Amino acid sequence: MMATFSVVPSHKVSDTVVEPYNATLSVHQLVENSDATFCIDNEALYDICMRTLKLSNPSYGDLNHLVSAVMSGVTTCLRFPGQLNSDLRKLAVNMVPFPRLHFFMVGFAPLTSRGAHSFRAVSVPELTQQMFDPKNMMAASDFRNGRYLTCSAIL
Repeated sequence: MMATFSVVPSHKVSDTVVEPYNATLSVHQLVENSDATFCIDNEALYDICMRTLKLSNPSYGDLNHLVSAVMSGVTTCLRFPGQLNSDLRKLAVNMVPFPRLHFFMVGFAPLTSRGAHSFRAVSVPELTQQMFDPKNMMAASDFRNGRYLTCSAIL
């Protein structure tokens, strides 16, 4: 199984001219050669750092912290096997209705900044609300008026 984490460029984070071309040209390879692609948007990461985490000037380290937290959360089943943990293959089988529709958007909760060491208890309804909140989506989108084709929570 080939799973990828793909970061889509944004003008808010970088002004390199070739980034949009590289992202556009890579989509064909992701469609044909990947079984699961977790899409992460630089603009969404930047907005999470600014609005949710209240960082005035997010650095690449702050953005990378969010990406690493998402990657760690999604691949938890590979590091901690158990009866209740599913693997990425089962996730892909249950989430992908057609082979070419294997692009996932990640909602992550609770969000913490890189230097935060304070912890607070979060209830299950609050955690669920945070996961589906557009402010916690790693790709810039708003699903309040849309529909979910499939959905899964990895706890």
